[in-house]
Amino acid sequence: MTAAAYEAPLWQPGPDRIAAAAVTRFQNWAAERYGAPADGGYPALHRWSVDELDAFWQAVADWFDVRFSTPYESVIGDRTMPGAQWFPGATLNYAEHALRTADDPLRADAPALLHVDETHTQVPISWSELRRRVGSLAAELRALGVEPGDRVSAYLPNVPQAVVAFLATAAVGGVWTSCAPDFGARSVLDRFQQVEPVVLFAVDGYRYGGKEHDRADTVAELRRELPTLRAVVHIPLLGTEAPEGALEWSALTSADTEPVFEQVPFDHPLWVLYSSGTTGLPKAIVQSQGGILLEHFKQIGLHCDLGPDDRFFWYTSTGWMMWNFLVSGLLTGTTLVLYDGSPGYPDVSAQWRVAEQTGATLFGTSAAYVMACRKAGIHPGRDFDLSRIQCVATTGSPLPPDGFRWLHDEVADNLWIASVSGGTDVCSCFAGAVPTLPVHIGELQAPCLGTDLQSWDPTGKPLIGEVGELVVTAPLPSMPIRFWNDPDGSRYHDSYFDMYPGVWRHGDWITITERGSVVIHGRSDSTLNRQGVRMGSADIYEAVERLPEIRESLVIGIEEPDGGYWMPLFVHLADGAALDDDLRNSIKQTIRENLSPRHVPDEVIEVPGIPHTLTGKRIEVPVKRLLQGTALAKAVNPGSIDNLELLRFYEDLARKRA
Repeated sequence: MTAAAYEAPLWQPGPDRIAAAAVTRFQNWAAERYGAPADGGYPALHRWSVDELDAFWQAVADWFDVRFSTPYESVIGDRTMPGAQWFPGATLNYAEHALRTADDPLRADAPALLHVDETHTQVPISWSELRRRVGSLAAELRALGVEPGDRVSAYLPNVPQAVVAFLATAAVGGVWTSCAPDFGARSVLDRFQQVEPVVLFAVDGYRYGGKEHDRADTVAELRRELPTLRAVVHIPLLGTEAPEGALEWSALTSADTEPVFEQVPFDHPLWVLYSSGTTGLPKAIVQSQGGILLEHFKQIGLHCDLGPDDRFFWYTSTGWMMWNFLVSGLLTGTTLVLYDGSPGYPDVSAQWRVAEQTGATLFGTSAAYVMACRKAGIHPGRDFDLSRIQCVATTGSPLPPDGFRWLHDEVADNLWIASVSGGTDVCSCFAGAVPTLPVHIGELQAPCLGTDLQSWDPTGKPLIGEVGELVVTAPLPSMPIRFWNDPDGSRYHDSYFDMYPGVWRHGDWITITERGSVVIHGRSDSTLNRQGVRMGSADIYEAVERLPEIRESLVIGIEEPDGGYWMPLFVHLADGAALDDDLRNSIKQTIRENLSPRHVPDEVIEVPGIPHTLTGKRIEVPVKRLLQGTALAKAVNPGSIDNLELLRFYEDLARKRA
């Protein structure tokens, strides 16, 4: 049964909740001032937001009191994609907006950050203290010669120092870029060498899974291989002395200095994010101060419905765009929960324990974590006080229907469940959370405001109720302003605009249902196409991984030289399980009954593990290339994989089949 076949909502917001939601108040306000529809609820507001793009984004800027230090000439100077121009003439500063709450005497001493590590010690940092540290560090960066446009890099975990360093970088007009300290030197250099940073913030190590992980040698290698560095700032999480030539974090953040916010053009670079880079160097994606500011105000303030009374927890690392998204919770005066540690230490309930301890109101995690909790048979709603949680949001991969049911049954039966989907490419969501709409099992609630999301067939015809390519037909402010080292824009163009000129093609299969909700079927660049029927891998994973014997799976479709099609399913078994004929038959029967006979794999093959990118996504395209005979060195960028050894299994299998 497909997700769209479930008709009864799993959750329905009551009239009081709908009336209180920020998106409802915004619609009423925009109806009076900007011509938004007063009636029709979210669907009418969304239609207006894409039909009247200029009015909508002007209303967002006005509603959230975006402070333009010089006025804009127009909202959209040029709508052409790629290359749309937003708010030409305007200047502003992202960090100034992120720290505005510190100016409120009633909130200055309230916590801006709550830091929690694996000991579950909770350390608050107030708004005034965060502002002071940012002011001190920004002054020191200027003293080091950091100018607007200079790149500032960080090799840091999800700790307050990372937030301070990012905001100080934005305050001076620098361009932030970060990697998590579990990335190896090669992975970091593949990213940082592209952008040539002038400053590196680095820890001596980190704690994860109850163990200390020393990173001194890795940092030394980064220093050797990044010749553009003018300064290295040592952050002693493990308590070590600063290496020779490095500056001490404490010395740079001790002054009581009022922050000075460089006023930069709307399209001035804010940060560089990176694609997973599984088949080559990661794409260095540049997003703007103004574009991110507006997009994240919209997402966090309207879609996530977060404000000053909320606590925003999303399990993430600094190597994933969700960290950048989390930090933008400061824009709406929301307290951020920064958890630095393993998601499963000392046990799989770790994230729920953090949510209870910090009083999180929005709990963000991965679909994989939800399914791991379901398989472990835990009962978070029974064992923890999660009464403050208003919403559980998931991303990273589509949340399977069983994940929706489990959250409803085991966390709270009145829970707003927001499965969201977007990408590093826009550092935001295309579809997902809407506090005023019902939740249907297996579905994302709706496309986001200002996002003209459609499903297209190969000829560019829009589809309803059928699987098609995820496209966005109008510009978003957070779309990349460019890729780094892509002077003619060809790599940027080829990444999104090659199939449908002037229209963003994201590379996901989606269905837009008759009721306007969205179902994600997986990546279209690893599409399964059997007997002319296209199918998403996510549907197969959802069905197969219901079986208790299956820990994780990977399905690949191979076009063979003789015109045949080979579709193997690789399974990583749970402890104690054996891939015998009974289990093989059970897997095939599950797929046949839940999906269709066309989805049944040709072979079921046990593997020692499923390879992932460094941000935890299953690797399908490189495995397909290996099975087609491509050498490992050419099929994948080794620095992008969590466990390169796992890929040798597929390389060996290809040799045996040749």
